Amino acid sequence: MRETSCGFDSHPRHYLKMFKSLDKIKKINPLKEIKETKREFTEKTITLILGGFGLVAALAWNEAIKSLFETLFEKSNELIGKFIYAIIVTAIVVFVSIRLKKISEKKE
Repeated sequence: MRETSCGFDSHPRHYLKMFKSLDKIKKINPLKEIKETKREFTEKTITLILGGFGLVAALAWNEAIKSLFETLFEKSNELIGKFIYAIIVTAIVVFVSIRLKKISEKKE
């Protein structure tokens, strides 16, 4: 490998790579890139906001279901009620996840 005083390889292959890189740079459209970045930013922001609302709704349902189980199970069976609650919530999450995956695959 031959190096110039700048540390670059002076082999013609190096210059070919450099010119290919310059062609890629010429093809970049800054306005298109800015618009694409703004669109992605908006999509991500909306996704995060909806995720936040989803979390609030999930916490509300969590409290409601916990209260229901506290009402159904006496204090002496509180531990059993918590396990039943955890199993039911896990089953619901798995079911919803599978359904959402199927919906997602249909769109593709």
